[in-house]
Formats: sequence, structure tokens, C-alpha cells
Amino acid sequence: VQLQASGGGLVQAGGSLRLSCAASVRTFGSYAMGWFRQAPGKEREFVSAINWSGSSTYYADSVKGRFTISRDNAKKMLFLQMNSLKPEDTAVYYCARRSGGTYYSSTEYDSWGRGTQVTVSS
Repeated sequence: VQLQASGGGLVQAGGSLRLSCAASVRTFGSYAMGWFRQAPGKEREFVSAINWSGSSTYYADSVKGRFTISRDNAKKMLFLQMNSLKPEDTAVYYCARRSGGTYYSSTEYDSWGRGTQVTVSS
């Protein structure tokens, strides 16, 4: 499985970005997907996840109400709309395919993209 995240960049606090993740696997629509992030010197943390159909979504408390995850199975794409960005959202963002278990732990994801840098200036 190849996952390629894109859409990161430099934005001022309060701004918005939309991350995209393109998947090469034919069975993309069969798997739940997630977004994680890792800031310098910190552990990778859960941001958001979505089930295979898009009918259920999950968010970290820190991004709830500001970020929206979505997917387009026909195009094999995963998205993360990020609004009201804060400096503490600065991190490398990764998309990943969930293999099973809880949505919130990175250990339950078996395929990872390379990541895209998001920098929010104050």
C-alpha cells in the first residue's frame, strides 16, 4: 500500500488548510483510515479517523470542532480539513491505514504515508 499525503504548508494562526492523502491500493474502500501528527520532540499522536464508509468519524479532543475528516472511496482519497489553526497544530501530518483494533492508537495502523509538514505561525 502506498499512501501519499499532501497539502501542508505555512499558515497564520486562525487560517485553514486541507490535507489530502492519495492511496494506491485497490481495496482502499475496505479499510478505516486515520490521520496522525508528530511535532518535534514529541510522540506521534492521533488526530482523526474515519471508518470504511465514512459514516463514522473520530477526533482527538484537541482538534474536535476545528478539523473534519472525509474520504472519497471512488477516488481513493482521504482528506483532513483543518480550520482555526493554532500554533500548537504545527507538526508533520501522516495518513495511515487502520488494520484493526482501536482507532486511536498508532499501533493499530499498518501502512503509513510519508507525511506533510504543517506550520502555523502566531
